[in-house]
Amino acid sequence: MVSTPLVESLKFDQSSAVQMVSIGADKTFLTEYRTLSRPGTSKRIILVDPKFTEEFNRYRAGTFRERAIDKKDIKTGDQPATIFILDTAKIASTFSVEIKNNIIEDKLFNVAGMIPGKSKPNEFVIFSGHYDHLGIGKAVDQDSINNGADDDASGTTAMIALAKYYKKLNNNERTLLFVAFTAEESGGFGARYFSEQLNPDDVVAMFNIEMIGKDSKFGPNTAYITGYDKSDFGKILQKNLEGTEFTFHPDPYPSQNLFYRSDNATLAALGVPAHTISTVQIDQDKLYHTVKDEYSSLDTENIYSTIKGIAKSAIGIVKGVDTPTRVPKMAPRQ
Repeated sequence: MVSTPLVESLKFDQSSAVQMVSIGADKTFLTEYRTLSRPGTSKRIILVDPKFTEEFNRYRAGTFRERAIDKKDIKTGDQPATIFILDTAKIASTFSVEIKNNIIEDKLFNVAGMIPGKSKPNEFVIFSGHYDHLGIGKAVDQDSINNGADDDASGTTAMIALAKYYKKLNNNERTLLFVAFTAEESGGFGARYFSEQLNPDDVVAMFNIEMIGKDSKFGPNTAYITGYDKSDFGKILQKNLEGTEFTFHPDPYPSQNLFYRSDNATLAALGVPAHTISTVQIDQDKLYHTVKDEYSSLDTENIYSTIKGIAKSAIGIVKGVDTPTRVPKMAPRQ
């Protein structure tokens, strides 16, 4: 199992400065793996105790999955690398390591539409979902297609429905952008590219919609908002829902770090009140990222009620009456 910067190829042997590390049976594999797989500055060989064979193989399968990368992120020349080996034996005095990645250049596409604002055309409100998923995977009961009905056809359905709704209302004072992002599952590259095409200071709010195909843990007519405490976005939405059956709650899964795991994250890091609205019970959804995430598993009434809740709650922001506070900016990675 290999962790390296994005390189086309890399070679090294015992003559290189290589650090030897072990993950012993007394350690917690996930904790050690997350720490050691972060980008480093040296070459490392990590010996993993066979006690962790199951976890090792699961993460190893993930490292070989096809993923999207930005061409400009590909590194050249000598680079650091971390090699995980499932063995407790010592490394031989002479060895060589060769890493090759098969890089195929392709084009990715976001799909976007716009309804110009009447009095505040330079203030943008974004509604989004992602239209990609995991593609072809390991077959289960002869089914190898990851359709992603909940993740995130439910979200893109909401985005399209909201576009039709606001187009019909024709009363938006701010410009509304409706975006179906690509490559969310492989690194959020669609959202990252999009965030580079506009001034984040002009974006008043972002409603990113992710997995609304089943009841939330709070029951029908509810959804939760990630990063609820990072701006007053959620409070504004809930204020506009007074007198209705629908309620927004703070994200009940803070340990899952959901605020930084969807397409809102890129713009949020730039200070935009960009939040994800979801109903998925992420801690117990057995269909998440499986071939069983099919249309037949969806609760369409839940999707419908959530779309209505978003439409009503967003009205103050859409009309230019409400302006959420900004999210604290994140320092750029070094």
